Amino acid sequence: MSVHSPLYTDWTLGHVMIGPSLLAADFRYLAREIERLEAAGARFLHLDIMDGHFVPNLSFGIPIVQAVRRCTNLTLDVHLMISNPEAHLERFRDAGADYLTVHIEVAPDPRPLFEQIHRLGACAGVSLNPPTPVETVLPYLNDCELVLVMSVMPGFGGQTFQPEVLAKIRRLRQHSPKGLMISVDGGVNGDTIGHCAAAGATMFIVGTGLLGHNNYHQRYQELASMVKKSQEKVEL
Repeated sequence: MSVHSPLYTDWTLGHVMIGPSLLAADFRYLAREIERLEAAGARFLHLDIMDGHFVPNLSFGIPIVQAVRRCTNLTLDVHLMISNPEAHLERFRDAGADYLTVHIEVAPDPRPLFEQIHRLGACAGVSLNPPTPVETVLPYLNDCELVLVMSVMPGFGGQTFQPEVLAKIRRLRQHSPKGLMISVDGGVNGDTIGHCAAAGATMFIVGTGLLGHNNYHQRYQELASMVKKSQEKVEL
């Protein structure tokens, strides 16, 4: 790890790190959605980039990241679900990304990508899909700031959480160096977020589990309370 990790700093200050997934936002009113999420207490926003190749769907690209950056000073956590991340890292960083996460499935040795991300002044992350063994990322935990555990196959929102990934989170927590954030994404909601926190996750990507509710502030606080209660039972 070679760059300042703002999300780790916020976590050490006691903030619950719930990241609203903008894929679930109402894009007709994106700026207003972001304002509501800020007011609810969000410390960062999660942006899913899909290329229609690595995952069977398309989402959004550089212009949306730029637009979000113009709307907010929150940390932007950009998840690159794409086959050739090395070709796009600089452009996404220039667009406003603070964290850039690549998949171990397309980069079996992600260290060159981490080095490129760090040279750009961003934090580096690595993600793994549900079928991918946790052992594939263990050698790289000292080289990045974030590990993103997918609890569904990436590509579409609204999927059901796969509880088998909790064992991965526990294993990662056992091996994590100080400063590493463990994020979980996919089916994270009021029924699952507490289990993720108890397993050792420190970041929680929530889509419809938050943005599917009318009152973002109330729902955010409910989820944060669930996380705190679960974290009190374990020593992270």
